[in-house]
Amino acid sequence: MPSIDRYIFRLVVVPMLGVFAIAASLLLLEKMGRLMDFVAVEGGPVGVVFKMLAALVPEYASLAIPLGLMLGILLAFRKLATTSELDVFRAVGLSYGRLLRVPYIITAMVMAVNVALVFYVQPISRYYYEQLDYELRSGALGASIKVGEFTTLADRMALRIEESEDEGRKLKGIFARVANSKGQVLSISAKEGAFLATKDNPDTIILRLTQGTIVQDTGGQTPRVLTFTRHDLPIDLPAIEKFRARGDAEREYILPELLRIGWSKDETATKRDASQASFNFRLVEVVMMALLPLLAVALGIPPKRSTSALGVFLSIIMVVAYHKVNQYGEDIAALGRVDPILALWGPFALFSALIIWMYWRVAYVPGGQAIGALEVWFAKLSKRVSKLFSRRNRASLRVAPAE
Repeated sequence: MPSIDRYIFRLVVVPMLGVFAIAASLLLLEKMGRLMDFVAVEGGPVGVVFKMLAALVPEYASLAIPLGLMLGILLAFRKLATTSELDVFRAVGLSYGRLLRVPYIITAMVMAVNVALVFYVQPISRYYYEQLDYELRSGALGASIKVGEFTTLADRMALRIEESEDEGRKLKGIFARVANSKGQVLSISAKEGAFLATKDNPDTIILRLTQGTIVQDTGGQTPRVLTFTRHDLPIDLPAIEKFRARGDAEREYILPELLRIGWSKDETATKRDASQASFNFRLVEVVMMALLPLLAVALGIPPKRSTSALGVFLSIIMVVAYHKVNQYGEDIAALGRVDPILALWGPFALFSALIIWMYWRVAYVPGGQAIGALEVWFAKLSKRVSKLFSRRNRASLRVAPAE
């Protein structure tokens, strides 16, 4: 690889990986807080939070990868422009197309990774996330009994524990109320207790109580009272239904399944519309990555004698806004209101035309700027804001505090 290509490769890869890591981390941290609250409310183990976050990594990566790719190329060309290295490359006859050779090689590799993510890895991981969510809600992952609160077990049993020690292995101040179908009620109180597993029946656990009292209320007779030194109370765990099969939503289908369902005459029109919308949404998101290097060059090169970062912010807004437009197009296409080709490839054609025009202005028009008018407006606005703050600072310095 020539030294110029190696140099551009380093300029692109370092910020690209940094932006990808930052974007993915921010998305995961934002989701982690909500998952922590959800798991705490459901009483599940903390480890399931990290499993659910790992299942969301492919979904967040499909958005963070294009963003990292575009900003990596943008920041690389911005550095070349602000340090006048780009002028040197252009003076020795290197065109923008030649300088984009390495960025497009990186783009091709990243596109292949994104194809694998959105068409294969992401559907499976999303189904795994939904399965963890279902098992957490149903109690298949385990649940905790909160100290000081009544907990209902097996519909006919209520349990309350005053204290818990040794990570739940030693319980103190136990009260249990057990009812049967005949209307008989057992009220049990014990000083200490512990949960024990049974080898022969995994659906039943034993609550071993020590030093307590049992009050049996049959409804029509005087309640009977029994004191005990040790008493084993069997607790039947509720039956847990198996989680549904994969394919409840179109985003859980991999590529061959989308193609089979979307163009099958045996499926309903609703299923065909949803599958075609999902397929076109994923495809258009991947194809758009091929135009991101052109957008990065168009927005990454500021005007001469300027270090404006307006293009950086505008690029993020454009990519995120286009992603939201595609999501809306997928939703209306899934409902059958608009053809998926029009709903998804129509905005793609408009956005592509805009990107190609912006790149043409920068690459082939002498002194051309893709966002020249916005740069002028932004520069004027920045000057006015800086003057306003400088006036306020001078006014505050003139007014001396009274002594």
